[in-house]
Amino acid sequence: MPQTLTDGTRAGAVDAPPAEASKRRWLILAITGIAQLMVVLDATIVNIALPSAQADLGFSDGNRQWIVTAYSLAFASLLLLGGRIADLFGRKPAFLIGVAGFAAASVLGGASTSFGMLVTARALQGVFGALLAPAALSLLNTTFTDAKERAKAFSVYGAIAGAGGAVGLLLGGVLTDALDWRWTLFVNIVFAIVAFAGGWVLLTNHRDAANSKLDLPGTLLVSSGLFSLVYGFSNAETHDWSSPATWGFLAAGGILLTAFAWWQTRAKHPLLPMRVLLDRNRAASFITVLITGAGMFGVFLFLTYYLQLNLGFSPTKTGVAFLPMMAALMIMAQVSTTILVPRIGPKAVIPAGFAIAAVGMAWLTGIGLGSSFSTAVLPQLLLVGAGLGMVMPPAMSLATSGVAPADAGVASATVNTMQQVGGSIGTALLNTLAASAATSYLSGKDATNKLVQAQSTIESYTTAFWWSAGFFVAGALIASLLYRRGKLEQDPNAAPVVHM
Repeated sequence: MPQTLTDGTRAGAVDAPPAEASKRRWLILAITGIAQLMVVLDATIVNIALPSAQADLGFSDGNRQWIVTAYSLAFASLLLLGGRIADLFGRKPAFLIGVAGFAAASVLGGASTSFGMLVTARALQGVFGALLAPAALSLLNTTFTDAKERAKAFSVYGAIAGAGGAVGLLLGGVLTDALDWRWTLFVNIVFAIVAFAGGWVLLTNHRDAANSKLDLPGTLLVSSGLFSLVYGFSNAETHDWSSPATWGFLAAGGILLTAFAWWQTRAKHPLLPMRVLLDRNRAASFITVLITGAGMFGVFLFLTYYLQLNLGFSPTKTGVAFLPMMAALMIMAQVSTTILVPRIGPKAVIPAGFAIAAVGMAWLTGIGLGSSFSTAVLPQLLLVGAGLGMVMPPAMSLATSGVAPADAGVASATVNTMQQVGGSIGTALLNTLAASAATSYLSGKDATNKLVQAQSTIESYTTAFWWSAGFFVAGALIASLLYRRGKLEQDPNAAPVVHM
């Protein structure tokens, strides 16, 4: 007897779904994509507005980093809990509460009258983002089970995840120039209204892990471990690596996460079941997302500095400059997930994407004080975008492919956690290495000379680009070793599980 889907249609033919059910699936992709974009772009959209917010609210340069760090700490440390809540209590309520809470926190941030109020709002954005992001990805994972439709869906979703940072730079620049820094937060209301209304109408609640219980010891261990890890890396940006505020928290994070891994092998209802991590392709995909998060930081942050401070681009023009990269990423996202990976497998495609991105980053090290955007930046950005389009979307799809519905939320949360932790590692390492390169260049030179100062910034940027290229080379090597050979095969006997 054909299986009945949650929207009342039947799952008799996965390859030729009823038109109405198929339409609902693509509408669900649209609303989850909007929700994902809201979360991802928030990591960069506020960065563009920080100087304006600082001038308006009057906080110090030392406090400025907390506008970014407060979001990162809350988001990273609560992601696995948010994913498990979606599995236990249902993805629809998790999605709707996440969207509504994120919008409310954005309103609070946009209306801030003090530094403390803005930091609180950013932390609350991170809390609700940690509930929203895994719910959105797990909804996608359980909605699209047909191989061809899944490939198309994840090519779109992965492109949003990869290009969201650049969208944030563009939108942040436009809103800051045309309106006010507060609109970089208020704009989330528009995304939230669309996502909430769509989720309310299209989604039905399903609790795949309703018979399980929340792993409280595991939650405490992993949340405190991820908090310590991200906090330690964040401190490395403003303190020396030998500072107890840096190495102490990093060490504590490592110990707590080790204890969490040990506990997961013994817990009756583990927060992150080991079966989620032990699949070879899935583990390779988690590592791929981590490395991509670390390497992408070099593109967005240091290239933004170069375009604005050295080439004199406005915030809006800087955002527009990233559009070609976004276009290349989106095109290759479609090609890689719908054509290349199904035909030849991830073992060839993902390492090749890393290699292309590495070439683009290495080529970017040729920038100089008098370089032209059209020759020294644009071709390189196209290469990086194309490479990342071959890496991020397939990795996100493979990281959640084949996961039992009861584990979809926590598997999706693990993907987001890897991306967030990778970004924190990249932030700390590349900032430190760039600063050291600038200091080394100035040694023995006239530091008051403006030309010497400008060249020292170029040295810092190119150092960051070289290291980003190194991350991508490491990614290519690791991916080529870990991914299984051959193309992917969908189990023909697997019953489709579609929750809409």
